[in-house]
Amino acid sequence: MHFFPIAIKRENETIIPRGDTVFQAADRIVFMTTPGGDEELIKLSGKDNHEIKNIMILGGGRIGRKVAKDLSENDLNVKLVESNKEKAQELADELADCLVILGDGTNVELLEDEDIDQMDAFISVTGDSETNIMSCLMAKSKGITKTIALVENIDYYKLSQISGIDTLINKKLLAANTISKYVRSGEVVAISQLSNMNAELLEFVVRKDSKICDKEIKKLSFPRSAIISGVIRDGEGHIVLGDFKLLENDRVVVCCLMDSIKKVEKFF
Repeated sequence: MHFFPIAIKRENETIIPRGDTVFQAADRIVFMTTPGGDEELIKLSGKDNHEIKNIMILGGGRIGRKVAKDLSENDLNVKLVESNKEKAQELADELADCLVILGDGTNVELLEDEDIDQMDAFISVTGDSETNIMSCLMAKSKGITKTIALVENIDYYKLSQISGIDTLINKKLLAANTISKYVRSGEVVAISQLSNMNAELLEFVVRKDSKICDKEIKKLSFPRSAIISGVIRDGEGHIVLGDFKLLENDRVVVCCLMDSIKKVEKFF
């Protein structure tokens, strides 16, 4: 097996799927895959694997600058729109492989002149949440495949599914997740919240004295609101089922609802 469903967003509810879970129309499903599993999954879903090559970023602040630098260094065509003249000049000098555009990113005519309809992805990371949301909605109306908006208010997360914006990110939430990693009990080595879902991905290292060490998954009394999504053993990722035995030093990825985290930690 190359892929495995780990979470479902159904209207306002987050569901951890079990063997008897039935997918419904309009469900948003998160899968864990091994390399190549994403291609197989896309074929089964009837969707196209649209390659992202051309990207427009709105906002040349710290986040926009870093994203533009990283993407342009990975052979992607990046346009960065910044309204402040001095900052735009500074960005142009620093980002040699990125096209920096001086202008108001909320001006539809400007974006059309810069071929927004030819972009594969649009990322809005200005300091104004409403601007970011509205810009992404405009980009969606132009047929852009992937849209990402930075928002300050966590309540805006609820808008993602309603509005059609693909991903909302929140600096405070990202920082909280990073801090939480260091205050969790157990051997948590990584943590990430699933976008627009009441669920987290946690990565644990199996210790010799862990409750799950040398145990088959099916013999664990794991919470129903949590699921072992995958295991990394000796650097190789595995999609695992009930008869998989967990060993010392395995890195176990768990997807669970927020209210199940403490129960899950006790196993490690």
